[in-house]
Amino acid sequence: MATAPAPHPRTRPGTRPPHGGPRPMAIAVVIVLGSIMTVIDMTIVNVALGRLSQDFHAPVATIQWVATGYTLALATVIPATAWTVGRFGAKRAYLASIALFTLGSALAGLAWDTGSLIGFRALQGLGGGMITPLAMTIIIRAADPARMGRMMSVMGIPVLIGPLAGPILGGWLVDSASWRWIFFINIPIGALVLLLAGRIFPADTPQPGHRLDVPGLLMLSPGLAATIYGLATGGRHGDFGSAQVLVPTVVGAALVAGFVVRGLTARHPLIDLRLFSRRSFATAAGTLVFFTCAYFGSMLLLPLYYQVVRGQSATASGLLGIPQVLATGITMQITGRLSDRVSPGRLVPVGIALASSGFLVFTTQVHADTPYWHLIAPLVVTGVGVGMTIMPAMTAATRNVPSEQVPGASTALNITQQVSAALGTALISVLLAAAMRDRLPDAADRGTGAVRALATPARHAIAPRLADAFQHTYVWAVVLMVLALLPAFFLPRHHSKP
Repeated sequence: MATAPAPHPRTRPGTRPPHGGPRPMAIAVVIVLGSIMTVIDMTIVNVALGRLSQDFHAPVATIQWVATGYTLALATVIPATAWTVGRFGAKRAYLASIALFTLGSALAGLAWDTGSLIGFRALQGLGGGMITPLAMTIIIRAADPARMGRMMSVMGIPVLIGPLAGPILGGWLVDSASWRWIFFINIPIGALVLLLAGRIFPADTPQPGHRLDVPGLLMLSPGLAATIYGLATGGRHGDFGSAQVLVPTVVGAALVAGFVVRGLTARHPLIDLRLFSRRSFATAAGTLVFFTCAYFGSMLLLPLYYQVVRGQSATASGLLGIPQVLATGITMQITGRLSDRVSPGRLVPVGIALASSGFLVFTTQVHADTPYWHLIAPLVVTGVGVGMTIMPAMTAATRNVPSEQVPGASTALNITQQVSAALGTALISVLLAAAMRDRLPDAADRGTGAVRALATPARHAIAPRLADAFQHTYVWAVVLMVLALLPAFFLPRHHSKP
């Protein structure tokens, strides 16, 4: 989750609002409503990918850009949050972000083909990327220091509810209505948040600071998108020498290289890459790259496996994912407190080992007729490992960073996670498409949705080969997760003073 930019310099963070002003809890309730909407949207799409593949006659390597495009757009705008608050004020920036997210949702629900859907999802991401950090800024300014812990616990509600509600709600909407409603449902919620926030949130005065690093902004996300697109296209066609692969890959790599140079030399870069010279920050970021790539990439597979191989509905596939999400959420609450007493160098490697072990056992059980508890039990173990890894790693990265560098460090970490999630989603989808093409060439060309639409006897006949394709792909995700152990072993093994 994104971390808030530095509070407004003319407003002491934590001061009470003036007499007659809005109550902090009322502000928090509105913020939770808006944040739940965006967190759910990040998970709600996964259960609909099979139906989207079917309706648009697109292979999974193409339809996954509905998720990847959204994630890359999120990464684009997160670093511009602090500048936006200074230039326009937190309230106006928040209202604009909610409005843009809601507009993107409406347009995504009206999409007529894969390209339009991907484009409108990117528009959603541009609106959604700033919502959480802006919300954190607003609540920090409004809350009394003595009640800050309570406010932060309220802010944690979306993180717990979103991953649980998203797959279930998305599955129910896909099965009962249409995939379009996973986007249309945001319209009334967004309108309500706009109305309440406009009336309740206190006005603030903009105070521009340093200039926005526009060149860095224009190089980061387009460079990443072009590179991922080129590599994904090459992987999908099994040919990395064609112009349609080389041109976007080379152009994207050049833009990313330019961004790195600027990040190391500019006075006010979009992301301060010099932070990576700190050992604790670099090792934590490296851990998150591999782990996030594996974990979020594999999240694409599970609903597809349940729907395509096992013939489950979208609703059922969402319900089957509840135990793992619950295990992750509960463990995060425990390890968030435990990380203040146990060093990350001891906690995170155990979490990765636990997650990898559960993931490996699950992978060996991915067949066409495995009892569901044989799948769910190791995924619960994986969920516990995930909860022991992500938050402690982020804590390790920022624990001893000087206070003036904390906003930049938080931004860099969040972008690292978003980009890794996008890379993982694209990589896993390409690997799955290649595995399906080797075992079922016709099915791979038509997409997983076409397989799901087959009559039950025909689908049962090819289910073992489909399951083998999924199992082969999961092996790569396990390998990526195990690789996260390499940087994790270099995390600090004791709590040093800053």
